[in-house]
Amino acid sequence: MKRRRMRIAGAAVTVFALAAGGARVAHAWEAPLDSVSTPSPPAGDAVAVGQGARLAAIGDCMACHTAQGGQPLAGGQALQTPYGVIYSTNISPDKNTGIGSWSLEAFARAMRRGVSRDGHLLYPAFPYPDFTHTSDADIAALYAWLMSREPANAPAPHNDLKFPLGFRPVMAMWNLLFLHPGAEAPSPRPEAPEVARGRYLVESLGHCGACHTPLGRLGAEQRNRALQGGTIEGWDAPALTDLSTRPMPWTQTQLVSYLRTGYASEHGAAAGPMRSVTRALADASVSDVQAIAAYLMVMQPAPPVAPANSAASATTASTPRVPLTPGSSSGASLFAAACASCHGEGTPMEMSGDSPSLSRSTSINADSPRNLVRIMLDGIDWQGSEAAHFMPPFAQTFTDAQIAELANYTRTRFTARGPWPTLDASAVARLRKESPSR
Repeated sequence: MKRRRMRIAGAAVTVFALAAGGARVAHAWEAPLDSVSTPSPPAGDAVAVGQGARLAAIGDCMACHTAQGGQPLAGGQALQTPYGVIYSTNISPDKNTGIGSWSLEAFARAMRRGVSRDGHLLYPAFPYPDFTHTSDADIAALYAWLMSREPANAPAPHNDLKFPLGFRPVMAMWNLLFLHPGAEAPSPRPEAPEVARGRYLVESLGHCGACHTPLGRLGAEQRNRALQGGTIEGWDAPALTDLSTRPMPWTQTQLVSYLRTGYASEHGAAAGPMRSVTRALADASVSDVQAIAAYLMVMQPAPPVAPANSAASATTASTPRVPLTPGSSSGASLFAAACASCHGEGTPMEMSGDSPSLSRSTSINADSPRNLVRIMLDGIDWQGSEAAHFMPPFAQTFTDAQIAELANYTRTRFTARGPWPTLDASAVARLRKESPSR
């Protein structure tokens, strides 16, 4: 499951929760469910285990529940939030520190209602507000897969949350306000089976809205702005509702390629938190990834009518607007030194038929400089022989002022939008602090 923005209610919810009486307070704790010595069916069913593995890839379970250098699914991954640090739990089938003694009923309750087997309430960093829409069959398959993994004895570290958010009953009121269990409402329009499957995956196990939907003041997804963009781990998760209006409009084929490989020839490589998502989706069912892409493309507005001189416009848009003159500015000199060998005129990346021009980059064309700065700071890590997907990090190479100059120069050179007026050394310094690795 992807590492998500922590959707914890703030102090106002605490006040509501403490003030609420009677039946509402009763929801602050749930009855524990019995432990089991042997996992429930369909644990051990090979077909269910195989399907569960593919569904776990859709949910990117491994990314959240595996700490760097730790055992798979043993938890301990630190999730940085505005309210402190929460650690992912052990979901391996270890009976003492994992979920090995959980029945299918206990697992389904956690997935749908955010309640652990012993009855304590979970934080929605575990995206049960999305998982609540998952079908019985898919929950059972995911349970079968988890119970087939290698047990790992690994207690989760204690969370370090600001008072009073460490008081789990706070989540009772949050759930009453924002948890909507049951299947999602059907589409108001007829849907092809592939599109319907994609919508189900996006809104349930895929939990795409956990990153790509803006959050309200109390940390819940703004359902009336679904998939219109959000922020995660110092990165902007772009809107998924405007893919047809990008400098180079997305196609379904390009989107499938991006989701399964982390790269699309007309758009570039995945970076930041999306990188782990695409790695996981490589192991998902091809038909499920195609269904997700089909649903996202159905959501797009009609493409704008191309002007009469669209061919000339396209040529101009993909051509750098500022000649490479290293001495003309600090930004130009930095680009010549660090970027031109890959992104300058006549380089293999610029001339190759499957390498996009930076003029098409979402991060360079974005209203916010956040993602371009993040890519410059963090780079894109190496993936075996996939050289086209690699970019070295420059966090230790350039100062905050140099990163700002380089980003503004790159935007000016490859687009007609000009530099970001708010991007300076202090803005880069703030962005550095948003990444736990800095």
